[in-house]
Amino acid sequence: MTTLPDRREPVHPARRRDRRGRGPRGPVLPSGIPAYRTRAERFDDLVLQAVGRLEKRWARQLDGTEFAVEDVPPSNPAPWEHGGVPLGRYFPADAGLAARIVVYRRPVETRAVDAADLDDLVRDVVVEQVAHLLARSPDEIDPDYRDGH
Repeated sequence: MTTLPDRREPVHPARRRDRRGRGPRGPVLPSGIPAYRTRAERFDDLVLQAVGRLEKRWARQLDGTEFAVEDVPPSNPAPWEHGGVPLGRYFPADAGLAARIVVYRRPVETRAVDAADLDDLVRDVVVEQVAHLLARSPDEIDPDYRDGH
């Protein structure tokens, strides 16, 4: 007795295309180009650049100070903050914790008009908080400081 070959459709082990005929999906941007970084990562870079600029001049005074970025400020404002949303905050050293300066990403991004304005605004916020930390005027901390907001 002879067996006839099976006439069912062959089963493909893996589809190379989706049901609409498109090829496999991959990242939209390759990881090697600057646009691949998220907004939050680019914002972190701006803060690091601003801190790096100030550390050239104030390294000894800023030694041990922590710098951080948070998305939004906590809902309970500090006693000295009146009205509006803070763009940054200085927390003095306390009970073994280092002094800390926090920049709030979302409020700063909201106020910036474009990328250049964002860069300037981040630098100004960092300068203002460092000035508060060192009990000096922002102009003394950074001669390029501009109080335009």
